[in-house]
Amino acid sequence: MAKIALIVEFHLKPGAHATFDAIIRGHAIGTLADEPGCERFDVLQPKGKDGPDLSRVMLVEVYADAAALAAHQANPRLGRTRDAYAELVVDRKIHLCDL
Repeated sequence: MAKIALIVEFHLKPGAHATFDAIIRGHAIGTLADEPGCERFDVLQPKGKDGPDLSRVMLVEVYADAAALAAHQANPRLGRTRDAYAELVVDRKIHLCDL
């Protein structure tokens, strides 16, 4: 079975970066600890012209297979995390990829 990768790009509201970053990094740690099918969960900070672009955050997640991704999507932590950051995000794009 093929591994599955997610690349997620968030566009944040002005001033929301620090709060969002704490929420999403906590989610990444929890996912890696609690979901054996999650092989990788990186939080990336895009660079801007003069330093970090605090209006964006990107994720790279790798799951062992479709069942592991389904388990992640069914985990109640995902819903709680989305609720926690809902007011901080302008836009979210998710790219589902075979690896």
